[in-house]
Amino acid sequence: MAKLPKNLKFEDALARLEAIVSAMESGEIGIEESISRYEEAMALATHCRQILDAAELRIQQIQADASGRLTATPFEAPAAADEPAESDGDDDQQSRA
Repeated sequence: MAKLPKNLKFEDALARLEAIVSAMESGEIGIEESISRYEEAMALATHCRQILDAAELRIQQIQADASGRLTATPFEAPAAADEPAESDGDDDQQSRA
């Protein structure tokens, strides 16, 4: 899979993705390059989806209070799936009891 810069902006990723699609549709590139660009396009699409998912979560944090006024609550990104869950250590003590 293609490695993308960590700070790649959504707009830049989308523009590159559109350029790849255009090049592939026009037939101006060969099969080997098409495969390479397809891999890059998949990485770009995943990157864009992650940015959109994070934006959606931030938008969902806006809530109406009892009087109907909109208030914003701080957004906390969900923990990455590959990070171990934090434990307070009680689980081990309970399982030994």
